[in-house]
Amino acid sequence: MAPKAAGADPAAVRTMFDRIAPVYDLMNTLMTAGIDGRWRRAALAAAALRPGDRVLDVATGTGKLALGAARVVGAGGEVVGVDASARMLARARARRAGARVRWMEADAMAMPVDDRYFDVVTVGFGLRNLPDIDAAVREMARVLRPGGRLVVLEIAEPPGGVERILFATWFRRLVPFLGRLAGRRGAYAYLPESLRRYPRPDAVAACMAAAGFEAVAWRWLPTRLATLHVGRRAGSS
Repeated sequence: MAPKAAGADPAAVRTMFDRIAPVYDLMNTLMTAGIDGRWRRAALAAAALRPGDRVLDVATGTGKLALGAARVVGAGGEVVGVDASARMLARARARRAGARVRWMEADAMAMPVDDRYFDVVTVGFGLRNLPDIDAAVREMARVLRPGGRLVVLEIAEPPGGVERILFATWFRRLVPFLGRLAGRRGAYAYLPESLRRYPRPDAVAACMAAAGFEAVAWRWLPTRLATLHVGRRAGSS
């Protein structure tokens, strides 16, 4: 059974992301040694996007995943990026290709979006920040058409081996240190705590199945510090 809670208080999380918005992309690159871009490309490939698709990117942050989707679906498609942080969305809008996406400031737990509207829903590095993972996945299922795909990209703690030692050293010690150097000590102390609360990959897969997803599969991404989950919304398209 997947744990109900993963993230901290939603208002506190929103305030934190507002505060770190100016350094968010740089810190992501430093924290992952630049491999976060490769992980996003893997997520987009798993989404199996086609020209004309409607895509919703949940917890879109500064919009990198949403903009990647917009390049694939083209002018005939539609991409919406949802986030609760106004300052993160401001960074997304300011990107050179920001006009390709409709940015929406909204609560991921109750999105102002029609039922069964989207062909694909993505969430990159955001699921662990939501207060109730089960409810969040059900909300993503609600807005997907039957047969639509959900793709979840998330940092996760490896089960053992050298990767687990690397994870513990990097995310629990070096990342908070980098946060202190950047003047965002509290925010980057939050990251290891959010990873500790995030459920195991098999529990996330079970959560997706319980929310009405079929053919749920997951895998470790390169370095085994992140996971990729994919599922198909039950029902006929």
